[in-house]
Amino acid sequence: MTVRRWPLATCCVLLGLAAGLFLSQKLIGQPAVPQGVPPLPRDWMSYASVVKRALPAVVCVEGQGKAAKPRLGEVDPGFGSGVLIDPGGIVLTNNHVVANTAEADVTLQDGRKFTTRDIRRDAKSDLAVLKLDAAEALPFLEFGDSDAMEVGDRVLALGAPFGLTGSVTQGIISAKSRQNLNLNVFEDFLQIDAAVNPGNSGGPLVNMEGKVVGLTSAIKTRTGGFQGVGLAVSSKLAKAVAAQLVRHGGVRRPYLGVAVRELDGATATRQRVKSDGGVVVTRVTRKSPGERANIGEGDVITAVNAQPVTNSLEMQKAVLALPVGKEVPILVIRNGTLFRTAVVAEEQADAADAVEAPKPDARPTIDFDAVGVAVAALTADAAARLGLPRETKGVVVAGVTRGGLAEQSGLARGAIILNVDRSPVATPDNFRKAVEQATRDKGAVLEVLRQNGAVDFVILKGQ
Repeated sequence: MTVRRWPLATCCVLLGLAAGLFLSQKLIGQPAVPQGVPPLPRDWMSYASVVKRALPAVVCVEGQGKAAKPRLGEVDPGFGSGVLIDPGGIVLTNNHVVANTAEADVTLQDGRKFTTRDIRRDAKSDLAVLKLDAAEALPFLEFGDSDAMEVGDRVLALGAPFGLTGSVTQGIISAKSRQNLNLNVFEDFLQIDAAVNPGNSGGPLVNMEGKVVGLTSAIKTRTGGFQGVGLAVSSKLAKAVAAQLVRHGGVRRPYLGVAVRELDGATATRQRVKSDGGVVVTRVTRKSPGERANIGEGDVITAVNAQPVTNSLEMQKAVLALPVGKEVPILVIRNGTLFRTAVVAEEQADAADAVEAPKPDARPTIDFDAVGVAVAALTADAAARLGLPRETKGVVVAGVTRGGLAEQSGLARGAIILNVDRSPVATPDNFRKAVEQATRDKGAVLEVLRQNGAVDFVILKGQ
């Protein structure tokens, strides 16, 4: 009897296991996909709709007289991107793309090509406007509000990196209001992680509505290639500058003749204000609007024309927004006492800045010997061998000292230094003098053409 029960017991166990597996799948398994449910909208999975709106307005800009269009992986310093901002043929780009040319070729995505000599520049913001003679309305993009963008918002960068026209990369806003980078006199950058490379300069940065929120301007890199840090001039600054370039051919900026810096703890305590309560006046130019308004060195400015200012960038923006020739109020704290004064801004001369910086010689300058770099002049033959125009000026890095400032900053033998603080350097003596004029705290900004053809910006800071 006992022997006959084993087959029966085995069958029961097997049936129990099968039933358990069946029921457990019913309890914890994924339910079947309902029939007839539509897929996610394409816009949730792709940027194609934004690209289709934006790309037709993106152009390539090439200065005439420059080298022929470079091969893949090489870069032409006179080649970049731009964006049409008006159907009448107004192109916005970076000034450094067209800085050394009197004539430029502009090519649209559909292959149409225009040549123009109407180039209007603003070197202080590194922006330029080109006017095309168009017989019909051209595709264009509207400006978006860069101030409304938040860190983490998605953006697209469009342009022609390394001459690859119609390229699109995606990323997010990594930071806002980047300044004091020594790239331009007036700076208001959006930092992005969208891939940008040489040739992207002047191309638009657009939001998910296809509106321009920035103009791709520079990359921060030690290798000459993309490293996740791109910089775009904010649309707020670009829109204001472009409007003046179109209307006046130049930029008319208000001028106060007042230099300021951030409020430090000691000054805040002495003036009995909060640490973010304003900006400290470091210098007032003689016979300037600031002097006539009774603003003095050591004063703390808290508001300009009812606009609070807590740092140098806010001060700069407030001054640039002032109407020229019209009296406006300024709130000032002196010796702990708040008083109100009035200032009448003047139109800025070319040599003056709306918000001046302290004189460079008032601070310790860079010791050239500590830089640890040897350079030689770039000859016409050497430029030709590198595929550059024979008239290209610069100095070639012949060697760097181990552990020196140049090596720490990423300079290497064979790199070509084109500019120092936006000023061309054609001889070793030019280079030495330009570096020695830079202050230790801000450093000298070198525009470098590396051996792989990439253009980079290197900052040398003194110890």
